[in-house]
Amino acid sequence: MTSPRLTAATALLAALGLAACSDGGGGATAATPASGITSAATSAATEPASPSDAFPTAAADLPTRAADGTVYPGETWEHVRPRALGFSSRRMEAIAHDARPSKSTCLLVARKGKVVGEWNWGGVEPETPREVFSVTKSITSTLVGMAQADGDLDIDDPAKRYIEEWRGTKSRAVTIRDILSNVSGRFWDIGTDYGDLPQAEDRTQFAIDLDQLYPPGKVWTYNNAAIQTLDRVVSTATGQETRAFAAERLFGPLGMTHTQMTADPAGNTNAFFGTQTTCEDLARFGYLFLRDGRWGDDQVVPRSWVKAAVGRSSQDHNAAYGLLWWLNRRGPIIGPLATDAPGQPTPPVGQTMPGLPANAFTAQGLGGQMVLVDPRSETVVVRIGQFQASPDDAYTGNDAARFITEALVRP
Repeated sequence: MTSPRLTAATALLAALGLAACSDGGGGATAATPASGITSAATSAATEPASPSDAFPTAAADLPTRAADGTVYPGETWEHVRPRALGFSSRRMEAIAHDARPSKSTCLLVARKGKVVGEWNWGGVEPETPREVFSVTKSITSTLVGMAQADGDLDIDDPAKRYIEEWRGTKSRAVTIRDILSNVSGRFWDIGTDYGDLPQAEDRTQFAIDLDQLYPPGKVWTYNNAAIQTLDRVVSTATGQETRAFAAERLFGPLGMTHTQMTADPAGNTNAFFGTQTTCEDLARFGYLFLRDGRWGDDQVVPRSWVKAAVGRSSQDHNAAYGLLWWLNRRGPIIGPLATDAPGQPTPPVGQTMPGLPANAFTAQGLGGQMVLVDPRSETVVVRIGQFQASPDDAYTGNDAARFITEALVRP
């Protein structure tokens, strides 16, 4: 009999378009595990653990323009015709039409602080928050950067300073930077990361209690459990629940009033998945990074953090990865269910979105959740869709990039 956690992992492989790499069953068995995987996110969204789980209140007087003339969305995004900012309406509509088969529920394109295209499907209202899975990781990374700017932590600190269970163990040398770069060496296998972890009552403690598999810095692995331990790091360092810190310091100041991080049944913040949000709110998050961490005349996130997170590869193993963000740098590329551990194939060399400049970057989540930022064209593309355990019609960064490579006719 196939174990539930391995069958669930097979469904995830399919959803990421990597089913051919697994030894699991075919599409007929994938549907049930898929619903089991997403049930953890559904529970997190419908069972708030404390008053801090309320949606944030927007900061007063949200800016619409900075002192230097840079445009910001204010309380609501300004919508303009595509041609006003250099896009072909006909091409944009065709590209948006192609996104529908992937079960997209919303799609948004913004340039220079204004929305040039927005589509909503499936009867989902634009202001209805939806699960964006691992896009959460990029939010968690940002919170770590903000905590560092406050002087509450340093990413080169050993994580054991905030995770006492790791003191005197093989994990004592793991730094916060190692975790952010996915080179922590913490235990990982598909069944644990995509089966046991989401189903755990106390996900943070479950993740902390796993073993050390490799010395830090030696192996790159997309490790959900290791990233979940950042909940303990942030909450201990700041003295706030991670999701409360996010609402107060990030979502509120940006006007992301339909966005919240969620909690596990034990009340810990989900740091590797679980964020509920909308296309318009995620576009604000992407635009913050497009503007080097500034919102109006306020430096919400340090420019130095933006550069560290998305401006260069965070390690030598995977050129496509920064600090919990996906990059477009050329070099060895390791996907989310691969690793360069001993005995694994040598990673291919390439670029994730070859049609875009090397400094483009994305926050991505299971099921094709997408925030694409292209600094050169000052464009942000956001897509949210329903989870589907099938590689057919999967939405990718290259699909989002088409708005820039095919529809932007006057850069």
